[in-house]
Amino acid sequence: MADNSVLTSTTGRTSLADSSIFDSKVTEISKENVFIGSASYVEEMPQIETRMILVQEAGKQEELIKALKEIKVPFVKMESLEELESLDSPEFENVFIVMDFEDSVFNELHKTDYRIIGPPVILNCAQKGEPLPFSCRPLYCTSMMNLVLCFTGFRKKEELVRLVTLVHHMGGVIRKDFNSKVTHLVANCTQGEKFRIAVSLGTPIMKSEWIYKAWERRNEQDFSASVDDFRNEFKVPPFQDCILSFLGFSDEEKTNMEEMTKMQGGNCFPVGDERCTHLVVEENVVKELPFEPSKKLYVVKQEWFWGSIQMDARAGETMYLYEKANTPELKKSVSLLSLNTPNSNRKRRRLKETLAQLSRETDMSPFPPRKRPSAEHSLSIGSLLDISNTPESSINYGETPKSCTKSSKNSTPVPLKQSARWQVAKELYQTESNYVNILATIIQLFQVPLEEEGQRGGPILAPEEIKTIFGSIPDIFDVHTKIKDDLEDLIVNWDESKSIGDIFLKYSKDLVKTYPPFVNFFEMSKETIIKCEKQKPRFHAFLKINQAKPECGRQSLVELLIRPVQRLPSVALLLNDLKKHTAEDNPDKSTLEKAIGSLKEVMTHINEDKRKTEAQKQIFDVVYEVDGCPANLLSSHRSLVQRVETISLGEHPCDRGEQVTLFLFNDCLEIARKRHKVIGTFRSPPGHTRPPASLKHIHLMPLSQIKKVLDIRETEDCHNAFALLVRPPTERANVLLSFQMTSEELPKENWLKMLCRHVANTICKADAENLIYSADPESFEVNTKDMDSTLSRASRAIKKTSKKVTRAFSFSKTPKRALRRALMTSQSSVEGRSPSSNDKHVMSRLSSTSSLAGIPSPSLVSLPSFFERRSHTLSRSTTHLI
Repeated sequence: MADNSVLTSTTGRTSLADSSIFDSKVTEISKENVFIGSASYVEEMPQIETRMILVQEAGKQEELIKALKEIKVPFVKMESLEELESLDSPEFENVFIVMDFEDSVFNELHKTDYRIIGPPVILNCAQKGEPLPFSCRPLYCTSMMNLVLCFTGFRKKEELVRLVTLVHHMGGVIRKDFNSKVTHLVANCTQGEKFRIAVSLGTPIMKSEWIYKAWERRNEQDFSASVDDFRNEFKVPPFQDCILSFLGFSDEEKTNMEEMTKMQGGNCFPVGDERCTHLVVEENVVKELPFEPSKKLYVVKQEWFWGSIQMDARAGETMYLYEKANTPELKKSVSLLSLNTPNSNRKRRRLKETLAQLSRETDMSPFPPRKRPSAEHSLSIGSLLDISNTPESSINYGETPKSCTKSSKNSTPVPLKQSARWQVAKELYQTESNYVNILATIIQLFQVPLEEEGQRGGPILAPEEIKTIFGSIPDIFDVHTKIKDDLEDLIVNWDESKSIGDIFLKYSKDLVKTYPPFVNFFEMSKETIIKCEKQKPRFHAFLKINQAKPECGRQSLVELLIRPVQRLPSVALLLNDLKKHTAEDNPDKSTLEKAIGSLKEVMTHINEDKRKTEAQKQIFDVVYEVDGCPANLLSSHRSLVQRVETISLGEHPCDRGEQVTLFLFNDCLEIARKRHKVIGTFRSPPGHTRPPASLKHIHLMPLSQIKKVLDIRETEDCHNAFALLVRPPTERANVLLSFQMTSEELPKENWLKMLCRHVANTICKADAENLIYSADPESFEVNTKDMDSTLSRASRAIKKTSKKVTRAFSFSKTPKRALRRALMTSQSSVEGRSPSSNDKHVMSRLSSTSSLAGIPSPSLVSLPSFFERRSHTLSRSTTHLI
């Protein structure tokens, strides 16, 4: 291996390994100089000034010359090596600036041990206002400054020399032996001692392409090779040089693991293939291997697979080797339970002890057996009264919660006569203890490792994702730890007169504070887990590893997180049961009633808070979906009532045939049309990207502006239509908005009644039904005939195309204003007034755009007559209605 070899360049200087000694000598020399210079009795040495020499092409770079002037360093230009002797002076230390570190000029200067730097060094120092760095080696840029690299697995001397040289040119330091100061290991294989140490220390393991790509970007200012986004592209994947096969997994699991293997740099072959390097075994299913593995094949548990993905590096196989299960104790138990056991007193006693032991083990391990795959997708929200569904195992990992460190008092003597009240109280304490252990499991097994700094391979999840998933779980844990401690003291010092209700009354305010933030956003927490598990392989591996531990009882994180949602109803049921078994003269009777009422208030508060939260979330969804939606739609008193999909039947609020969505709120109506073309995406908080808005805002109308709701009668030419008679404050006359409902789920009658009820609430009227007016479609020129026909769609498309062409060739930024001027010009010409020069110019532009469109625009020809006819119809209808 080339790891332990010392490479020597043609100049006789060591390129690898001993650079640490070289650097330390430079440091010692500089310290000695500082010491000598600071001594008062030492004669002052003559000051030597640094002078920059711009070699050939470097002297023609104006930006470089400007930078040297900014940092106030003297410089001269040198066109050829013949000028070298004339530039040598004892007053100056010459530092050469060379544009190319691979040409003959550089090689000649390098042989003479001159200090050589590249232009990026000067430019960066001028930009940051820093002094020039000192380096005895040629330094082209500082993109690897402060990085300490070590190499492993390189057998070709020329390749290693090239890599070491480039690292030195970028300011990096090389170490031959791997130690704690090494910041990056550059590996050409996934074997060897250095690789194992780097994995154990969490040191990034890089490909050689990392150095080459960093050298390609050597001229970029402010570029650093250690930036995560750049560095992560060239990390050695966990399964590089590995060929995996999988045994004992279901087809779905196997397919998923094979896909992840290829994503992580490995390959997959069938079980038994001689080319395989690893056989990953499901240890809970496979009891015996189907063949005798070769010595070169690693037979490992699935934890090795998921652990490698989680820490983003190939884990050591020796810790995860698969071993054939040997269960002599189980065989002994089975033999004792056999029906053929001789009927002797001694064996009966042994059988009784075995059954008792099995019974105790069942009590100590209350988790249910592993569920069928079909049952894993269903999430039960049942009661927690069945304590066999909750973990009791102590938490012995990480930072143990306070409540788990206390010695259990379950071993205290039980009252001689166990009353029903004591039994229920004992069950309440047991379920509370189990619940606290579940919360401790969530915090210590999942939350704490995810929040830990300095994770191998970087953070598994972003901080906002962790906060979304776990929410106020630590606060809930603290409250229930106190409740559990109080219940424990009460059970130990049991007396029938002891009050259990006081405990829950004592912490009712804390429950109100801690539960709503979690329960309200539980669905969002669940969705975040599912999304991150699909999108982030390391998080998926993290869940696989931890959910398989006995503390989780083979339950997923989502199943564990639903326990707080279930807990308060479960406590309320137990307190009700406790009240039934409490005597009337017991002072705890009334206290329990107050405690039950307090819990109901807490749950009511949670439900009400959840309803408000969901309402606010719905409004935010509308804002995200509607492009240009007014910001004042967001209000604490506003809630979304109904969404209705319609088609516009008139010229208002948009063209006939447009798809219009109506969002009914308790005090306003948001009108939006379907966007013809979606451009761009909406950026939400970091790590999340929302789909582009599908609707375009038209108008946000207060419900107080709706004067009448018209229920258009059903005819052959008109189906499912309605209209709104609106009086905007800026208009002198009423405006008619007509629509056809396309939503099949909501009947038109229900929709109109709902709309009128909220309009009546807004204008403080009790007779909401009087706002509905039944009308004939002919009187308002409303019809839905041929709305979905091919001819109708084609005419609408032609109309839109005409508008687009007109806008495209129009030089006016305000076409509506130009149209208004054109109408004024036409009216003035009818009255006998000659148009002004400006009006003539507008008319000429309008006529040119009409001719370019190629289609006569009816909207321009018949607008006056249309407005007259429409205003006449509306005034007649309004007079008739009022």
